Amino acid sequence: MEKGTSTSSKSSPIVVGLDIGTTKICVIVGRRSTHGKIEILGIGRAESAGVTRGVVSNIQKTVQGILQAVDEASSQSNVDVKIVNVGIAGQHIKSLQHRGILTRKDLNNEIQRKDIEKLIEDMYKLVMPPGEEIIHVLPQEFTVDNEPGIKDPIGMAGVRLEANFHIISGHVSAVKNILKCVTNAGLETQELILEPLASSESVLSEEEKEAGVVLVDIGGGTTDIAIFHEGIIRHTAVIPFGGNSITEDIREGCAVMRNQAELLKTRFGSALADENKENEIICVPGLRGREPKEISVKNLAYVIQARMEEILEHVYYEIKASGYEKRLIAGIVITGGGAQLKHLPQLVEYVTGLDCRVGYPNEHLAKNEVLPKNIYDDLKSPTFATGIGLLIKGIQKAEEMVEMIKQPGVFVEKPQAEKPKKSFGLFDKLLQTGAKFIKDDIKDEDYIK
Repeated sequence: MEKGTSTSSKSSPIVVGLDIGTTKICVIVGRRSTHGKIEILGIGRAESAGVTRGVVSNIQKTVQGILQAVDEASSQSNVDVKIVNVGIAGQHIKSLQHRGILTRKDLNNEIQRKDIEKLIEDMYKLVMPPGEEIIHVLPQEFTVDNEPGIKDPIGMAGVRLEANFHIISGHVSAVKNILKCVTNAGLETQELILEPLASSESVLSEEEKEAGVVLVDIGGGTTDIAIFHEGIIRHTAVIPFGGNSITEDIREGCAVMRNQAELLKTRFGSALADENKENEIICVPGLRGREPKEISVKNLAYVIQARMEEILEHVYYEIKASGYEKRLIAGIVITGGGAQLKHLPQLVEYVTGLDCRVGYPNEHLAKNEVLPKNIYDDLKSPTFATGIGLLIKGIQKAEEMVEMIKQPGVFVEKPQAEKPKKSFGLFDKLLQTGAKFIKDDIKDEDYIK
């Protein structure tokens, strides 16, 4: 790592992303480097045994997985993990459009951030069906005094401020279960973030969001969809099928054990049967002295293709339901563990008629000499798109909060010690108290626990 990078990036808050997935629990610790990229300090992984189709089904097993992943990430990064940004997914996620109106009393002042915050706050007060709560309120276009199509009204003069909002809601019980798992693991939740929004942050470019793009995140238990157009999120959905559905189909169709089915899928699987030769055979060991089982690669691909086509039909239905089918110039970006399946982009193009590419989260990552090369290379896989996205979202939120607290001449950040012990102190203190520190009042203890 360059000398300048390591010193000055330390003024950036250290943030943690926690991805509680169906197949894995992943904790990523990082911060923003001086060049604006994301510097990964540590990563921890654990098997997820207590999550079914994106929803927590066993709190105890999930807590054990979180603790294991946190411990690994903490020792690797030398950071005492206390506050995390958690992802949420599952079939219970719904999205709706709503319009908000604010009539401003202070006519002499221009529109400020607090006016937009007030509008967003009002949206959180919407009456939802029983058992549902609002997770995200995302402003789309604003209208100022009947002037529509404004993306950023801050600084404009106007009396009547209106906005279209994309509101994402989920089941109260599912949200509470996730928060309970985090609390039971001795952690605090800074932000609860919808997983497709996080994934889009790590794999989509601003040009793609502007042109119109569909993000399809194929995870273990769910397939998450987010549709963007003109830089604004237009539609979100979660489909309760993913990579595990394909593994189960292989297990039943080929009459093999579940772990063997997973290996068959990842090593020899293909989403297009016609791309495979007739005479390719895989030999699977038999149980307890029984004869080995022979499986045709082409037959394996037929099993995978059938389930994958079903998932993509659901995706295509959501694209049509959003009303943006004809306006998606950038086509589809697939990410998540399921996106690594051979020939999948071709199948996506065949089913939907839209261009397709695989989204990798590597363009946001800074060069890293801290982590071992094999771990750093793993991070560039689509499997970690959600985890890195949660980290990016958390860093953005942390920077916003620091800006709100920081006032000219009041808050001055002091560089950390050259070799800090487990750090996470000053930023926590700011979040908890919102206090303004004067330069002389900042002591080393605020930085180092």
